[in-house]
Amino acid sequence: MDLRIFTEPQQGASYDTLLTVAKATEDLGFDAFFRSDHYLRMGGADGLPGPTDAWITLAGLARETKRIRLGTLMTAGTFRLPGVLAIQVAQVDQMSGGRVELGLGAGWFEEEHKAYGIPFPKEKFARLEEQLAIVTGLWATEAGKTFDFHGTYYDLTGSPALPKPAQRKVPVLIGGHGATRTPRLAARYADEFNIPFASVEDSERQFGRVRAAAVEAGRDADDLTYSNALVVCVGKDDREVARRAAAIGREVDELKANGLAGSPAEVVDKIGRYAAIGTRRIYLQVLDLDDLDHLELIAAQVQSQLS
Repeated sequence: MDLRIFTEPQQGASYDTLLTVAKATEDLGFDAFFRSDHYLRMGGADGLPGPTDAWITLAGLARETKRIRLGTLMTAGTFRLPGVLAIQVAQVDQMSGGRVELGLGAGWFEEEHKAYGIPFPKEKFARLEEQLAIVTGLWATEAGKTFDFHGTYYDLTGSPALPKPAQRKVPVLIGGHGATRTPRLAARYADEFNIPFASVEDSERQFGRVRAAAVEAGRDADDLTYSNALVVCVGKDDREVARRAAAIGREVDELKANGLAGSPAEVVDKIGRYAAIGTRRIYLQVLDLDDLDHLELIAAQVQSQLS
């Protein structure tokens, strides 16, 4: 079971804070550092000092880290033209020495689009399908040849399809709860399918849909990695769990029901239940980015038992 650290910087984090967490992620032996792609806070957080851009952040971290994988859950397809995104991700992959992964989603948070003057199209999912075809098609085009794409929303003619990523193939993550179109899209384009904030039962059901879609598409269902994203809140004792829950504005019982919360033993047990239904990777949503002791506890008493 891979454990990855997943951050939500729109809730309030500077680049320096993210760098500190990413370095702790690497030093403590976690597999990867991922971040969301949002420009506006959610809920009661103040969001200060203001938003940071996902791919600018990852470009910086690419030069400041050496081992951990770096990526997004999920890059919003509404924020970037697919040709530009392919260039950005390929460049950051080169800067990291081949450690980047691209999570790409349709985009959903209309308020942040209004706040920063970003168009919020009605037909987001159909655009996402074309975006995936373009990004992966540009990367796969043989050097010296050109790439063309003529779709409903995007039109590329004679693209040199450069630059190329350092990796032969940048892993692509697709995720979500959709019962029909999402599994089909994952079966066609994804190396990993991620379901965020879902129960063991709901995850098993959605993984089954993706596996069936993969088989229908003529693909081995085991070619995909199946993963979950879950909020994490671990403490040495009940008092520490309660303190950490209060720091992120959540209730302990709710976190235990909907995330990975409690003592290290409780969290290891719940991770085991996800592993039993096919989860091979978990993104630990860390909401208090100043609490590095939390990461140290997870590394020492949760991750150590899983490895």
